[in-house]
Amino acid sequence: MITSIRNPLIKQIRKLHRTKGRREHNLLLLEGTHLVETAYKENCSLITLCYTEEWQARYPQLWESVSKRVKRSELVSADVLASMTTTVNPDGVVATARFQPRTEEEITDFRLGLIIERLQDPGNLGTIIRTAAAVEIDAIWLSDDSVEIDNPKVLRASAGAWFQVPIFVTSDLTTVIKKHKNHGVNIVATLPNATETYWQLQFTQPTLILLGNEGSGLSNSLIALADELVSIPLSQGVESLNVAIATALLLYEAKRQKIFNS
Repeated sequence: MITSIRNPLIKQIRKLHRTKGRREHNLLLLEGTHLVETAYKENCSLITLCYTEEWQARYPQLWESVSKRVKRSELVSADVLASMTTTVNPDGVVATARFQPRTEEEITDFRLGLIIERLQDPGNLGTIIRTAAAVEIDAIWLSDDSVEIDNPKVLRASAGAWFQVPIFVTSDLTTVIKKHKNHGVNIVATLPNATETYWQLQFTQPTLILLGNEGSGLSNSLIALADELVSIPLSQGVESLNVAIATALLLYEAKRQKIFNS
C-alpha cells in the first residue's frame, strides 16, 4: 500500500491537476467510480488505477476488471487518494488514461452540432457535453481560448458523457462554420433581442448552433455568420439564462422535432 504523497507515482498523478502536467504526459485524470467505469466500458487506454481498501471491497468486480487492463494498479491510503483528487469528498478511486483526440472523419452524416466560443466555466462545459450526449448530437467545436476539455472538473460534470461526444478544439471557429455553411448546414445563433424564438426554428435540416461566453456572449464576427438569430423568451426582469440551460432548451427542441417528424 502506498501511504506517502511523496511517492513518485502520486507526485506524477498530482501534476495532472494542472494543464501543464496533463499536456506533458498526455493523460486524463479520472476521479470517481462513474468516470473510471465509463472509461473502461468505452475501451479507453487506461494507464494507472489507484484505489483504497474500502473502494476495492465495495466494487470488487470493477476493481478486478479495470486492474486487468491498466498498466499499473496500486492500493493507496485514504489520505493519499484524497491528495490525488480535485474533489472535496473523493469516493476512493482515481485512474489515468491516455488522451486520444477524436478526428472529424468520424462524423459521417452530420445533422446537429455545437460551436462554443470562449466558454470559461468547466461545470458549464461538462453539463453541455452531458446534454449533447443525451440528444445524440454529432460533434462539438470549442475555441482554444475556452476552458480545457481535459480539465478534471469538465470530465466530472459530464458524468461520463465526455467519452461519447466528439469534441474538437480549434483556433479558427470561423472556418469551421463556413465549411458547414457551404454544405447547406443552417447556422443558428441566440441573441436576447432576436424577434424569432427558438421554438420557431426548423431543425429538419442539418443545424449548427453557436454558443458564446457566459458573460459577453458571442462575438460579432460569429454572429455575422449566422443564417438565423433566435431568442429564448424570458420574464421581465430576468436578464439571461445559464449557457448550459439555454443549450439544453435548444437541443431538446431539436430532439422533439426529430421525434415528431420521424
